[in-house]
Amino acid sequence: MRIAVIGGGPGGLYFAYLWKKRHPHAVVDLFEQNPAGATWGFGVVFSDQALEFLRTDDPETVDAIAPRMERWNNITLNLRGESVEIDGVGFSSIGRLELLKLLQARARDAGVATRYETTVASADQLAGYDLIVAADGLNSLVRRTFASEFGASVMTSTNAFAWYGTTKTFATLSQTFVATERGSFNAHHYRYSPAMSTFLVECDLATWQAYGFAERSSEESQAICEAVFADTLDGHRLISNKSVWRNFPWIWNERWSHRNMVLIGDALHSAHFSIGSGTRLAIEDAIALAKALEAEAHIPTALSRYERGRKPIVKKLVTAARTSADWYENFAEHMKLELLDFAYSYITRSGRIDQARLRAMSPQFMARYEAAKREPRHAI
Repeated sequence: MRIAVIGGGPGGLYFAYLWKKRHPHAVVDLFEQNPAGATWGFGVVFSDQALEFLRTDDPETVDAIAPRMERWNNITLNLRGESVEIDGVGFSSIGRLELLKLLQARARDAGVATRYETTVASADQLAGYDLIVAADGLNSLVRRTFASEFGASVMTSTNAFAWYGTTKTFATLSQTFVATERGSFNAHHYRYSPAMSTFLVECDLATWQAYGFAERSSEESQAICEAVFADTLDGHRLISNKSVWRNFPWIWNERWSHRNMVLIGDALHSAHFSIGSGTRLAIEDAIALAKALEAEAHIPTALSRYERGRKPIVKKLVTAARTSADWYENFAEHMKLELLDFAYSYITRSGRIDQARLRAMSPQFMARYEAAKREPRHAI
C-alpha cells in the first residue's frame, strides 16, 4: 500500500510511524510544510493516564516519552490573592517540540520518508497514492477543499487567548484569575520542563475590546499580559512564539472520509484546550485508523469502520469540551463566587465529574469544601 500523510504534527507522525513499523513493505510518505525543528506554542498537557492507552500496543513509545515528562497530582486555583488545591487530578506535560522530535525519530527509524519544507497545495499532487491521511491541522487543506463532502463546520469561541511561555516554573497545573478595572483575565500555566512553563492568557470579548488589543502590536499585548500577571510571574518575562491573540476554532465533520482521503486530529475535530486532550485525540485517531485498515482490506470499508467505531468516543469528549469552554466564556461571572464554591464550579464544569466521583478522586478538597458548607456563618 502507498500512503501519503499530510501534516507532521503528533497525529500524522504517529500514524506514519505506526503503519510503517507494522507494515515495513508499505510506502509511507509524510509531507510537512514547516522545517523539522519548527513548532508554535510551548508545552502540551495530558491527563494522568494519557499515555497508558498506548502501553498495551506500543510500550516502546511510552518508554521513550515518559522520562521526559513533568508530572503533578494537584490543580491549583488562584483567585483574589487566595489559592486552593484540588487533589487527585494528575497531569503530565512535555514540550511540544520535544514530543515532535521523539516522534520524528521513531518515524525515521521505522523507514517513513519524511519530506519537510514541502507544501501540498492540492490533493491532486498526491495522485497515485492508495490512501491520503489528512493530519494537516485546524486549517486543513483537504478539509477546506472538500468541505461539503466532509460535512465540515467551523465556528469560533468569543474568548480570545494568546499562548506564551515563561521561565517561571509552577509546582502544579495552575489557573490564575485576575480582575482589572477594564475586565477579567485567566491564565492557564504549568511547567513542561524543569526550566520552562506554558503560560496561556485568556480573556472575554468585552475585556479584549476594552484593552484595545485589536489595535495593539504583539509586543504591546505581551507587556499588558505581563503587567496583569506580574504577581504570578514573580519577575519572570513572558516568551513569545507566534503568540498572537486567537479565538478557539470548533472543528467538526459529519463524514470522516471522502474517496481515498481521511481526516484525523485537528483536521477532523477540535477539543478546547481547557480539557487538554487535543494531542491525545490525534494519537488515538491514528491508532483507530491503523486498526481499521488492518481489519478491512478494502480501503473504503476500512474508512467506514474507522468512523463508525471512533466517532461516538470523540463526540462524547468534544461535547464535554464544549461544556467546559462554556464555563470559560463566563469565567468573569464565576469569579464572583467564594473561593471554594468557585473551585467546585470549576472542577465540575464539564459535566463528567459528579459529587460522588469528586469525593473519591479529591478527598482532601471535598472534605474542606463540605466542612465549609456545613458552617454557613463562615464565608466559603
